[in-house]
Amino acid sequence: QVQLVESGGALVQPGGSLRLSCAASGSILSIFVMGWYRQAPGKQRELVADITNDGSINYPDSVKGRFTISRDYAKNTVYLQMNMLKPEDTAVYYCNALIREVLGLPHDYWGQGTQVTVSA
Repeated sequence: QVQLVESGGALVQPGGSLRLSCAASGSILSIFVMGWYRQAPGKQRELVADITNDGSINYPDSVKGRFTISRDYAKNTVYLQMNMLKPEDTAVYYCNALIREVLGLPHDYWGQGTQVTVSA
């Protein structure tokens, strides 16, 4: 059984910063991609950032230059440093990972979500 556990969501003022963390645990053989998605009320879930095994990183234009994803391969942990936060960044942030367990094919896993609220 694989689990993704997120932390770091909070209420922050516009222009502030937050750092999210997500740790994967369980019977993990390999992790191909780790990333972050977000979903605001009434909107579809969207990609915020992801990072592959070879270090390739992907950001949408809405967060480029403000958000930075990083990964600790030894700890199976991914981080999202969010700077210059805007009210439109308010959403539930979900960790996502494509993981191959010791027994089985690669499978997509999701964390439980952590709330980020940007408001004065």
